[in-house]
Amino acid sequence: MASSKFKAFWNHPAGLKTIHFWAPTFKWGLSIANIADFAKPPETISYPQQIVVAASGLIWTRYDMVITPRNWNLCSVNFAMSMTGLCQLTRKIGYDISNERKTTVVKE
Repeated sequence: MASSKFKAFWNHPAGLKTIHFWAPTFKWGLSIANIADFAKPPETISYPQQIVVAASGLIWTRYDMVITPRNWNLCSVNFAMSMTGLCQLTRKIGYDISNERKTTVVKE
């Protein structure tokens, strides 16, 4: 039984022997790197970079739902990219707002 499931996965249009499996698998490195950046201070976060990460993740997640065959690995990595990008943007915006409040209080 396990052999037949592996064989089906192997021969799937997005299976192990295709680029449709390996490209999204290596793309997980982007999401993992963005998760690792949660430990860095928010002032080092780049707005343009995180906007592109979040937007491309959202756009490609939508596209992944309409292509045939469905590639769930690709869909999940793009969704993870969009979520990590949005989390980083939230951190940066929160930092900028709190930093702006501190500077206005000091000036007054």
